[in-house]
Order: sequence, then C-alpha cells, then structure tokens
Amino acid sequence: MTNLSTDHDHYFDQILESAIVASWASLMRGTASIHIEYDVTPSGALDYLQIWSCITRGHWLLVCEYQRATLESHGSLRFHNGYQSEDLARILKAVIEHPKAFILPQKLDRARLVQIATPTKKESTAAAATVSDVLDRINSAPPEPALA
Repeated sequence: MTNLSTDHDHYFDQILESAIVASWASLMRGTASIHIEYDVTPSGALDYLQIWSCITRGHWLLVCEYQRATLESHGSLRFHNGYQSEDLARILKAVIEHPKAFILPQKLDRARLVQIATPTKKESTAAAATVSDVLDRINSAPPEPALA
C-alpha cells in the first residue's frame, strides 16, 4: 500500500470539500448550498459519491455522481442537470483513484454527508492550495494497488 502521508495530511471530507470549493466558479451558478454524500468500503475504496446543489430553498438537483464498478458496470463520474466542471472531474478522479492518500473516516461502510455553503474568496484560495498540494503528492507517488 502506498502511503502519501506527510506533514500535510488531509481528511477525506476535507479534500472533497476543497475539491468543490476550488471548482466553485466553474461548477456553480452563483449562490448555493452543496451536499456531498459518500460511502467508503471497509477496504478503503470509495463506494459511491453524490453531489447535490440547492439554489432555491428545499429544491435539490443532482450535480454529479460516482458509483464504484461492479461486475455489470464500470465505475465512472457522471454530471447531471446541466452541471459540468472539468476541474472538479479531474480532482475527483484523483481522489477516487487514491483514497488511501487521505485520512479516511474512522467508521467505514457508513454513509457520510458534507455540507458546503457558498465560499468566500479566502476559502476558495485556501481550497485551491489544498487541492494543488494533494494533486502534487498524488502525482509524485508510485501507483496504489487496486482496491476491492
């Protein structure tokens, strides 16, 4: 198993939030709330991911989703409802392929929810720096073995 941990460890929730915040300008159409729902298998692989947007109170739209590959299908990230972001897709692809590069939740195999409000400029700058650091570490590390 590849261990990318350094003095810049990042929690899985934190990198998902940073991915959204860093991609906000290319993804969102103004002010919104975002919910990220995901689950990590006991082996540490991302099982599923759904990102939802709320532009109008009480009205949620699916932004994108990922479902781990099964015997019948290949895992892939799909955008919905007119949402698209190459930046977010690139970041999430790296996160999906390298989940053990992050500090995973203590209790795996349980659905998680991360909520994000419209970020400030300072939050967007910090998220972009976090994403850049993580992608640099992932890209400079040897490949991880496939997770079941």
